[in-house]
Amino acid sequence: MTAPTAHTAHTAAGRPGSGTAPGTVPGLAAAGGLGVVELTWQPYKTRGARQLVDHYEVYELTAAGDTLLARTLFPHHTHRVGPEPLTRRYTVVAVVDSGARTRPARAAAGTSERSVAAGRPVARVGEFDHRGLEFALSPNLSAQYPAAFPQDVDFRHGTSDPARDWCYLHPGPSDAWAGRKEHTFTLRFDLPAAPERDLGFALWLIDSHATAAGTAELALNGRVVKTLEFRGGATRGSLEGDAARPGSVLKPSSYELPLAADLFAAGENVLTVRKTSGSWIAYDALGVFAAE
Repeated sequence: MTAPTAHTAHTAAGRPGSGTAPGTVPGLAAAGGLGVVELTWQPYKTRGARQLVDHYEVYELTAAGDTLLARTLFPHHTHRVGPEPLTRRYTVVAVVDSGARTRPARAAAGTSERSVAAGRPVARVGEFDHRGLEFALSPNLSAQYPAAFPQDVDFRHGTSDPARDWCYLHPGPSDAWAGRKEHTFTLRFDLPAAPERDLGFALWLIDSHATAAGTAELALNGRVVKTLEFRGGATRGSLEGDAARPGSVLKPSSYELPLAADLFAAGENVLTVRKTSGSWIAYDALGVFAAE
């Protein structure tokens, strides 16, 4: 969809119930984060008590064509992006209850942070795209986990298939449907030689339990690396798998850290995520990466 330029805003006046509202949305700002660009602006104030803001439209401005990202009632929007550090430009239009639209706000640019996952993949499961639809049982068949994965997930990079061998939902000890016990997801991968430099670990989630996201122990070749403490989500990731969908209420989160070179070995390496407390987490992607 093309963003409403000044020309299209003026021509909209010829349509019934539409027109040009005075002014623009003030104070548009863009701040980059890990996998996101956070957009904020000041509320548009209508002239006259008879007009109210119906919603805002958020656009990304690109050379290939301007794209409608979202319609929102609130003066903020999170644009979920990939792991590469890219600069993007945005504008916002206010639409009042008559259907009239303001002129586009002064464009704002924001650069997302570089993720570990922007490096060269050594072993990866899934795509870092704020979606978990490529995984087994996604988006809402978690009740089948005990039957589908009686020994938990054991995945070999380069051979296993995420759609069959990696479950979208990782249950925790608080989940009665998964036996109220710890569950370990295992990622196996081979290296021709131990790395000379540290590698990096990236784990992105599309959602987690709101009040009991809990913790997980990350280990590599039997050595504990870190206890991950998960942020509360929206408790919807067990039922839907696309946090990038406009209007999604899912609350993604990300966890990245270095892995010391001496943790790795030539031949098979085994990375495990053991859910040690709390309820489930819902995967976007995870992996081990080398800097480029």
